[in-house]
Amino acid sequence: MRGDGNRSYGHRTFTRSKSHFTDRITADGRDGWPVEAGRYRLVVSRACPWASRAVISRRLLGLQDALSMAVAEPIQDDRSWRFTLDPGGRDPVLGIRLLSEAYDRRETDAPGGVSVPAVVDVPSGQLVTNDYQRITLDLATEWTALHRAGAPDLYPVGRREEIDEVMAVVYEDVNNGVYRAGFATRQAEYEKACAAVFRRLELLAARLAGQRYLVGDTVTEADIRLFTTLVRFDAVYHGHFKCNRWKLAENPVLWAYARDLFQTPGFGDTVDFDHIKRHYHQVHTGINPTGIVPLGPDLAGWLTPHHREQLGGRPFGDGTPPGPVPPGEQVAPRGRPA
Repeated sequence: MRGDGNRSYGHRTFTRSKSHFTDRITADGRDGWPVEAGRYRLVVSRACPWASRAVISRRLLGLQDALSMAVAEPIQDDRSWRFTLDPGGRDPVLGIRLLSEAYDRRETDAPGGVSVPAVVDVPSGQLVTNDYQRITLDLATEWTALHRAGAPDLYPVGRREEIDEVMAVVYEDVNNGVYRAGFATRQAEYEKACAAVFRRLELLAARLAGQRYLVGDTVTEADIRLFTTLVRFDAVYHGHFKCNRWKLAENPVLWAYARDLFQTPGFGDTVDFDHIKRHYHQVHTGINPTGIVPLGPDLAGWLTPHHREQLGGRPFGDGTPPGPVPPGEQVAPRGRPA
């Protein structure tokens, strides 16, 4: 985002921008961007749910060595996401201070702002894609030659139609719905969005009451996309976005489902609650002008037993869990449950 974007939240009707850069990185390189180990850099913020999808997928598929990752500071300014977490305030691979520099190398003043996740071509330093809806699907289907041994099939061919159907309603009512509620400028607009969020969550809870995962008996892309909203729900969406009919921790099915995923390698070990809370409360100054970050909620509950294994299912199917998080990618202690 550029201009006065941070201050405008809560003062203008919310419309999610479509991804402007939709080139795909594919096995056959048909868009001019072939899958190639070491060529691309994934730029993310651990605060952003859309970027967190890519962080989880990359880890589950074991693409750490093939696709490097840059983590931006959670408090971006009106110019862009910043690399102030790195020595000298520059990304050590791309050599840039702001993600907007990679965007501008591709197209100056492109519409839609500067968003994450973004994939940057390291040799040229220019953005390849910011298509958050497509990036993870391509990681699962186009990068297969570089997947780790035992990587799960996150988008199985025989389940894709059902996965797509589930992801569509989750996106409309939950992933994007919390933003429509949180950034609403009129009471009726807020109430419509908030009601849709909880109506869909109740339907999802009914679906998950008898099955461990959203589609089939293994983790799929659909679970990743729901998880990234659920894990932020009590920390920011319940209070900051006024989605407060009930807390996630008050819904037995969804709370157990979210804890099950959180405790699955590749999910919770990528979550940084400190980044999440600071981003929403300190960036959205149109909603929270003081910038005060709440102390709660207590994170200890995320590590409590969930008992979802009683429903059966195998999180990785015929595959195996990912290995330990690389030392340079571990979440700091203040961002995770004790």
